[in-house]
Amino acid sequence: MKIDTSSPPERAARKTGDFASALQLTTDHDLCPGCGEPVALRALLDAVESLGLAQRAIGVVGIGCYTALTSLIDLDLVQALHGRAPSVATGAKRMRPDTLLFTLQGDGDMVNEGLQEVIHTAARGENLTCVLLNNGVFGETGGHMTATTVLGQRTKNSLEGRDASYHGHPILIGDLLARLGGTGYVARGSVHDAAGVARTRRYFERAFESQMRGEGFSFVEVLTMCPTGWFVPTREGPGYLDEVLGSVHVTGELKVDGRLVGA
Repeated sequence: MKIDTSSPPERAARKTGDFASALQLTTDHDLCPGCGEPVALRALLDAVESLGLAQRAIGVVGIGCYTALTSLIDLDLVQALHGRAPSVATGAKRMRPDTLLFTLQGDGDMVNEGLQEVIHTAARGENLTCVLLNNGVFGETGGHMTATTVLGQRTKNSLEGRDASYHGHPILIGDLLARLGGTGYVARGSVHDAAGVARTRRYFERAFESQMRGEGFSFVEVLTMCPTGWFVPTREGPGYLDEVLGSVHVTGELKVDGRLVGA
């Protein structure tokens, strides 16, 4: 139905239902306007809820802007040192193999500070799920370049754009992990539009289902907006994400049932 917006409505809008996730204590947060991390968190929580695994779920949280979201989450959580979430999660899963065990990390935490942690966890085939919120910057420290920052991307310490000859090339962590024998499921989603959010939620569900079937390490990467760290207006964040990060960190399922997609 087409709605006429050329003039004020005759009747005031009214709330028709509560759309907050049952596992989210509040929708209020202190992150920057236009940040995509709360959207990614909602997709994750909805997936846990839809699978009926809330009472068996344990999250291990890294260090980053998203750490501030822990007060919103109605699940059991453990705080890890910078980059060490996969190792903490490994210990928790081995002690409680019946749980749904996931990490929540940013690209600075996972791919800079803790690259060896996630790679070795995947190579060992630990039966847990690592979640990466990837915006290509160290958002918490003001927008510095990370290992996933794409070539040409402007950050606080790459003001002229990332230069391969000086800064090196970005690490496509999802593609790297998909090649390891210990991984059962790998996908990369995005929250830049409604379709992307819906796909990302499905990726979470499939990763968690893979874990509960005991298929080994699973990984979901989510491209998220950070207009503050990108030096772009808030309204341009989704488009920037799709055009800049999304053109390099291509979304989709990379490995399903232990087999590379398209291989």
